[in-house]
Amino acid sequence: MKEYLHGMYERMINAMGVDGLEIATTGVKIFTKDKALPEWVDEAITSHLTITACQAVRQAALGDVITLTTQNIGCIAAAISFGLVDEDDFAPMSGSRVYTDLMSGRHDNDDNSSAPSPKDFTQGRVYACHEPGNEDFCLFGEDDAGRFQSSDVARRAINEMSALQPANNKAICFYPHADEYNLLPDVVVLSVRPVELTKLIQGYQYITGERIIANIGPLRAVNSDLIVRPYLEQKINITPYCLGARLIGQFEADKLGMGIPWNLFKILVEGLEASKTGYPFPLYPGASESLI
Repeated sequence: MKEYLHGMYERMINAMGVDGLEIATTGVKIFTKDKALPEWVDEAITSHLTITACQAVRQAALGDVITLTTQNIGCIAAAISFGLVDEDDFAPMSGSRVYTDLMSGRHDNDDNSSAPSPKDFTQGRVYACHEPGNEDFCLFGEDDAGRFQSSDVARRAINEMSALQPANNKAICFYPHADEYNLLPDVVVLSVRPVELTKLIQGYQYITGERIIANIGPLRAVNSDLIVRPYLEQKINITPYCLGARLIGQFEADKLGMGIPWNLFKILVEGLEASKTGYPFPLYPGASESLI
């Protein structure tokens, strides 16, 4: 009998041993272009607003189902990471997008002429907005230093960001750990306090003995670092989140992100259960002070 996200979540919480503990948990499923979407996944494609990946992760942990496609994804960089658009596409994505609408060149501009294309992101122009010719891509006004010192530095960083390219996907579904969603996730994303991260890593290592090596960047933390990298490498990754996750996703100051491939999440939970008496989480300072 298959055990879905709901059952594994309940086992994880029970193994932590703290009454009332809640951990923000999101299941993520990637659908390639040749796969049909379940009805409830298709119905979760918003038509009236765009949503970033970090917003989708946060809202799913609070109980919503959100499916992102080229129609409603609010971040072009995430669309690249998820393989929804080609990273070298010269044409801007049509319509309003949450992230790019913050740019100075988009203010009071109803058309799409100033919107950056996927190629602008890939070339590093968007992240080096202080360079001549890139000023329309500033997020924080004319004194914005940009996200990287130069386009060259930006490209170097982008080359290290995991992406599902060439583009072959049509939808990414984010869903909560409620029992009605019988869908096996590709990746589980947790938003945790450091004390919880301690126990989760201990549970995983109790069974595997494998160290977790964090691969961290200042941008694309949710889509690239917490979802795509674990999906591609089948390894756990950890991030302190990024600019978009903090300012747009509004992740709290005391939270860190943890992306776990589904098969490793099951191992982690088994390790938590087996190691309860060896790693007494309820005795850790602050362990019982949890709010999503």
